[in-house]
Amino acid sequence: MEEILIRPIGFIFSIIQFAILGRVLLSWIRPDRSHPAIQLLYELTEPILQPIRNLMSDMGGGMFDFSPIIALLLLNVLEGLIKYIIVGLF
Repeated sequence: MEEILIRPIGFIFSIIQFAILGRVLLSWIRPDRSHPAIQLLYELTEPILQPIRNLMSDMGGGMFDFSPIIALLLLNVLEGLIKYIIVGLF
């Protein structure tokens, strides 16, 4: 029963993590942000990255954007926590 819930959760978290990694890679080549695929990528990842950026700037963040790294770490912790709770319920 728990497998029915754990697989989709893992899939959703994987999509989000790959989107963040894709955005990091695209930031190196500066693509045209008017392209629909690029807009979708930004719309998916910006709600996750922007709060982290805001928090880091309040703490005196430097010139490097570490928000993707922090977001990936937090997503891994959150995924593990959700899976742990699901396994504990069943």
